[in-house]
Formats: sequence, structure tokens, C-alpha cells
Amino acid sequence: MSMSTSIRRWALAPLSAVVLFGCVDEQIVYRDRDLFEDPLAAAGNFLGYTDESTKLTVCGNCHVDAQGDWIGTAHADAWAGLQANPGSQAFCEGCHTVNELGNHVSAEAGYNATGEDRYHDVQCESCHGPGLTHATNPLETNAPLPAIDVGAAANQGCGECHSGAHHPFAEEWNMSAHGGASTHQSYRTRAGCNSCHGGEAALAAWGINTEFVEKGQNQQIGITCAVCHDPHSNDNAGQLRFSVSAPDVDQNLCMKCHQRRSVPDLGTAGTTTSGPHAPQGPLLLGEIGSVGWTPPNFAYNITQIRGTHGSDTNTRLCATCHVNSYDVTDTDTGSHLFTVTGHRFLPVPCVDASNVPTDDQSCGQTVAERNFGSCLGSGCHSDETAAFSALTVAEARIANRVTQLNNLLAQVPSSQFSSTDTLFTVAEGARFNAQLGAIESSAVHNPFLTEALLLASISAVQTTYSLPTAVGVSSADERLQALVSTWGH
Repeated sequence: MSMSTSIRRWALAPLSAVVLFGCVDEQIVYRDRDLFEDPLAAAGNFLGYTDESTKLTVCGNCHVDAQGDWIGTAHADAWAGLQANPGSQAFCEGCHTVNELGNHVSAEAGYNATGEDRYHDVQCESCHGPGLTHATNPLETNAPLPAIDVGAAANQGCGECHSGAHHPFAEEWNMSAHGGASTHQSYRTRAGCNSCHGGEAALAAWGINTEFVEKGQNQQIGITCAVCHDPHSNDNAGQLRFSVSAPDVDQNLCMKCHQRRSVPDLGTAGTTTSGPHAPQGPLLLGEIGSVGWTPPNFAYNITQIRGTHGSDTNTRLCATCHVNSYDVTDTDTGSHLFTVTGHRFLPVPCVDASNVPTDDQSCGQTVAERNFGSCLGSGCHSDETAAFSALTVAEARIANRVTQLNNLLAQVPSSQFSSTDTLFTVAEGARFNAQLGAIESSAVHNPFLTEALLLASISAVQTTYSLPTAVGVSSADERLQALVSTWGH
């Protein structure tokens, strides 16, 4: 038996024998067992399971931690899940077994070539590629590495299986700002930006030390599947690397990036003209002082101003609206047409007559043209029309406050705005809040805190620069303060 395909077990002689005879010599017993069975030539060097009944992969004999984490994932039950599905068909088996899908191999291999049970489930080699060479000569230099890129056509790596009408994760992702079609491509290699716009830099910034083919190759890879999802672990729902339910900007997956420049850079020359950038996380949570410029004598004597979107009622926070999934069926037959996975991250997408999101997202802001179903996910709104009504009113209110504040700022001396000194003026702070209010999503993420900051900024500008009172502001301010005083936080 070749030592490359066996493992040696060691055991001490029974303790009872030592006690009984007073023996002080230890006897060592050796026993060999097969580490793996040599694969068929057609398998393309894929090894699969050592023992399918215990789900022990050949890789897991040595990579114990990865084996232990993987066994708790949906990938480890992929075959059983398929067999339990009444709609299961033979052509589905390729994405529920180890073969050429999901890795660099192009020729038919593994289960697709042999049909052997050892290749059931989505195992290590599904992503890493065939492991025979590494198993017989376990050098770090020949360790098979996975790729984290999904490709511009979203048809490699994870995308080879997580695609199609029933689960178009890759196709939707590719059309999103996270994907290959992103308009943010140039930021992926820009210092200070790439940790949120580039996949490799994001993993490094989050302290995730994992190996992949593209690592260190200076490739412009977006926020791909493996950046947000952990292939080896199911510690969080959906195999996410961080929870989407954590009300903490440093622990919430979405907020780890959607929290940049939520407050002004005070006292730094050349930064006072920079407006907010990705402030959605802190704004949603509504902690006063963590988002926007807090004017002097801010009137609201509480620690938080937030809406239901950022409350305990909305347990999935950002993901409730931005990762909304639903099935589209034929209205006459009830047959499945399409599954929307929510991986375009559009909270209210433009849809066609069948309720499928369209490629072109430039439709109007009406219930007839958009799907507002995500707004019902946390129970905040009774129906889509109620959600649309709340959005329309909130956007109008915020837009009105932004206009009032900008009209006042236009009357402030230009000397109060500078990009060269370190002095931060009331006018510069108020301008930051006007820019915050002008972000379209601010009226959704937190209309209450946004309006409170705008009203307080209006008051601060009027007082500091002796400007006339903006029409309607005082009475509105009093009404808002009365509402705030009744909220429980």
C-alpha cells in the first residue's frame, strides 16, 4: 500500500494490562487505513469523499477546521436536498455534485464523468478544483486554490451554478453596482477607495485572511460572491461573513462599507468641501452625532432619532429592502417564470408586466411601474401603495428643507467656505447637512433625523449670519420637536 494513499494510526497498549502485570514498557500498535481510493481516470483527478456516510471529504482528513465548518453549510447537503425536491431532474445533478462546474476545469469530470456516489454534494473540490496532485504530494505550492472572480459574463466560479431562471444570483449581481458592470471600476485601485470597491482589498480590510487564485495579482475584482459569503462557514444566515441584522456599523455586513464620511472631517485642511459619502448605515440607525453635522444647541435632547426601517421591527435592516427575493409565476397556469433573488440590490425595481425587474431602471416613480414589495418585508407598511405614499411625502418634505437651507447658504459670505484652512464654520456644517438631505435615499433611510438636522441647520445659519427666517420653518420645527418628545428610544 502506498504511503501517499494511506494514513498511519498510533495507539498505546490498554492501561489495564500495565496495571495488572506491573509492566512499565509501552507497546505501540500500528494500523494503516486508506486515506482515499484512487479515482477513475475519467474523474479528472477529483477525489470526493473518503466516507460519504459521515461526509468526510478526502481534503478533510488534513484540513480539519475547513471540514468542520463546511459540514454545517447547505453545500454539504446539496445532494440530499435535490433528491427531496419533487421537481428534481437529472440535469440538476451537475450543480449538486463535484465536477468541472465552479472551478478551473473545463472538461467533463467528477460525477458528470463517472456517476460515483463519492462525488455527491458540493465539496471542497467544487470550488478548489481537483485535489489528487496535492493529496499525493501535499506541498503548499501545488495546493489547488479557488477563484473569487465571477467574470464579466457571470459564468465562472460561483456563477456556473448560481445562475438561471430559478436562481439568477450571478446574472443579477453582474448588473448591480457590486458586479462586473459597475460604474465604480476605477475606484478599485484607488487608495482609500479600494477597500470597499475592490474584492481583494475589502477582504483584507475586514481582516479575512484567505487564499485565492487572484490574490496579489493586482486584478480589478469587484465585490463578488465570496467577498460577502463565506464558502466554508454558516455562522450567519446565508453563509454571510457578517450578520445583516447587527445594529452596529462595524459588525453589520452592509454597513461595513456603507458608513463612509457620514460626518464632516473637522479641522483638516482641504476636506471641508467634501460632502457625505455612503452615510446610509449610520443614518438608518439614527444615532445623533454619528451622521451629519450636529449644529450648536441641537434642540433634540435624545440619543437617537430613527424610523421603523432602523428599528428592532426590521430585523434584517438594509437587506430587508435591498435583498428582496420573490417568485414570478404565470397568472394563468401558476407555473414558475422567474425567481428574483434581490442581488441587484434594488429596493423598488422597475418591473415589466410580469413583475420581473427590467434591465432599464429609468422608469417613473409609481406603483404601477415599480415593485414596492420589499417595503412589506418588515411589516412597516400595510401594502405597496401605503409605502409609496410615505416615500412621496417624505421626499417632498426633505427636498423642501434642502431648498430652504441652500437658499440661506447662498446669502452667506463666501469667506465662510474654504478648502484650504482648518477652520470649520457653521456654514460649512450646514452645507454638509444640505448635501446629506439631497441624497435621494436619505428620505427613506431616516426622514426624521434628516429633517431634524436640516431644521437645526437652518436655525443655526439664520442665527449665526443674521439672516431672515425661512418661511414655515419655525412652526414645522416646533411640530417636529413635539413628535420627537413622544418617541421612545
